[in-house]
Amino acid sequence: MWGILVAAISGALMSIQGVFNAEVTKQSSIWMSASFVQLTAFVVCVIAWFLTGRDGTVGSLFQVTPKYMLLGGAIGAFITYTVIFSMNAVGPARAVMFIVAVQLLVAYLIELFGLFGVDKQPFEWRKCIGVVIIIAGIVTFKWK
Repeated sequence: MWGILVAAISGALMSIQGVFNAEVTKQSSIWMSASFVQLTAFVVCVIAWFLTGRDGTVGSLFQVTPKYMLLGGAIGAFITYTVIFSMNAVGPARAVMFIVAVQLLVAYLIELFGLFGVDKQPFEWRKCIGVVIIIAGIVTFKWK
């Protein structure tokens, strides 16, 4: 239950953040906005790390294997850029629908093929039907 609640909060925060970032971009630039987002996220994370007892050490990052797993922050910069760009281009609701649909599809493919160390899951028709329903929902929502 907590996982669902936290996921819902995450989705709401991502939508709000995207709208905020899109507005900052209109008044500055896309890379300036993305940079500010990443910088403030870093500051908040460092403060949270200090306040929560500093579990883990900076040195433990150098022990992470495989090393490509450390690319999450770099990917995050491009996520910020693409969310801002798409919200400005197609609007918040459409952008979020496409983003979530592709997130779901890619997450399912990662599970299906066992990529990046994730436990491989068997193919299930109901999951494919779910993706088709989401795509139909996007088409319906976009339809004029």
